[in-house]
Amino acid sequence: MSMKRTELEKSRGSKINDKMGAADAPQRFAAGAAGLVDKREQRRLDQASGLIPFACKLPADLVGQIQQRGLADAGGINGFLAAVLTKALAGV
Repeated sequence: MSMKRTELEKSRGSKINDKMGAADAPQRFAAGAAGLVDKREQRRLDQASGLIPFACKLPADLVGQIQQRGLADAGGINGFLAAVLTKALAGV
């Protein structure tokens, strides 16, 4: 005997709900959350290291170039920008 369309959709929905319930909780909500530092603590650690947030508006293509080169740099985007700005200001 074939199922009606509504019964078929209800069956599919229950399968999806079962799969969602069986999935593990992401680490940020589970046991791994204890190792993460919250924003206030991270800001305090950055300040203790002498790091200060600096925001400015740049053209999108320039930001794309910075992101690409920063990903390839060992220090990440922050380290790359610090090196570039240090070199540029030393030449002024």
